[in-house]
Amino acid sequence: MAVRLGLMSETLKGMDVLDDLLAGTRARGGVFNLTIMDPPWALEIVDEAALSLATMVRGSAWVRRDGIDPMLMSPGDVAVFTGPSPYVVGDALDTAAQLRIHPGGVCEPLPGAPVDYSARLGVRTWGGRVEGAAMVASGSYQLAGDVSRRLLTALPSVLVVPAADVAGTVMDMVIDEIQRDAPGQQSVLDRWLDLALITTLRAWFARPESQAPGWYQAQSDPVAGVALRMLHDNPAHPWSVVELADRVGVSRASLARRFTSLVGEAPMTYLTGWRLALAADLLRSTNSTVETVARQVGYANAFALSVAFKRVRGTTPTAHRRSSPLSAPEPAARRDGTHRR
Repeated sequence: MAVRLGLMSETLKGMDVLDDLLAGTRARGGVFNLTIMDPPWALEIVDEAALSLATMVRGSAWVRRDGIDPMLMSPGDVAVFTGPSPYVVGDALDTAAQLRIHPGGVCEPLPGAPVDYSARLGVRTWGGRVEGAAMVASGSYQLAGDVSRRLLTALPSVLVVPAADVAGTVMDMVIDEIQRDAPGQQSVLDRWLDLALITTLRAWFARPESQAPGWYQAQSDPVAGVALRMLHDNPAHPWSVVELADRVGVSRASLARRFTSLVGEAPMTYLTGWRLALAADLLRSTNSTVETVARQVGYANAFALSVAFKRVRGTTPTAHRRSSPLSAPEPAARRDGTHRR
């Protein structure tokens, strides 16, 4: 059995659950900013983005958000923000925000802000002067699919990864790319945001304080990890614990016990959640019928998918499709005199 497990693990080497969850997190028309300011400075971000990244290109900053202790960002560090609640990035804990960033990158100067803090210094670049002491580069995902939500729920509200742990060449690209205005630049920036997210999260999960989720930690296990990969590779297969255990090469009881202990839920419960996450994204991102989506993710027909969807998510596939489109139109330009970044 040990030989069989070894061969199975080697076969699946290099294929992981994080890949699948990140595959559901793709930037589409991400909003990018390069802000240059001098002390005292602070930005209040209320852009309601599902996921954002920021890095200190120059200077250091404190990150403040309700529900967390303030976190310090040094030059080159990368912060990831999850969820739509506002946060403040500034040079000191007591510095009042001078700029407020709204959805779509709209920049609103706040009372007391220097008159030039929202001046355009270049492509996607704003601030008082090019040589300013602090330079913050950021990129935001506007919407997230259900597959990526499984990833987002495993992350804290704010996480900061030190520069030494992040792939430096990825972050070194940000200044040049954000300030470039060339054909296809939005696509280049979107791909940069994806790559920056992947390298940052990989570094974060490797840190002891990350408290990586069960599905991440279980990937290296020769029993639960192999089973987990099988479920992700072929969710439409009519899996049972018996078949899964047989393919892994352990008893049904051993698989159920090991999988539940490491992942945090039973194999079939995990499979149901994964299938419904895939179905939710397909319903929003394609015009496929509910029947087609059902078969793609492992349900016999539309009725079976609807029953599971309603039981777990409290709504029907059709209602889900109507209420939560995967993409949204770009916000219209502001007409109240504030700046769009």
